[in-house]
Amino acid sequence: MKKIIVIGSGGAGKSTFSRRLGEVTGIPVIHLDQLYWRPNWEKTPAPEWEAAVAELVRGETWIMDGNFGGTREIRMRAADTNHLSRHPTPCLPVSGYQTSNHLSR
Repeated sequence: MKKIIVIGSGGAGKSTFSRRLGEVTGIPVIHLDQLYWRPNWEKTPAPEWEAAVAELVRGETWIMDGNFGGTREIRMRAADTNHLSRHPTPCLPVSGYQTSNHLSR
């Protein structure tokens, strides 16, 4: 395991899993969200993003988390291990009002 991709639905724990796996293995973690989103939530243009990911996968070792469908094939071909996070993080109400409101429905 030297090149690992972590994919899954939003809130499934991809970043947490990746960070913990990186701590255990010593493999550097690349959080694609941090690289893709620019200030004011502007997207990186597709050609530029694809070139950036193509460069990232050339690294010797990495754990790469994120779903970005436009570059999934590039990452899957480069990876030696794929992890699918399928269990969403539980969403808990944050106030008594929300709890009582939710439970009354």
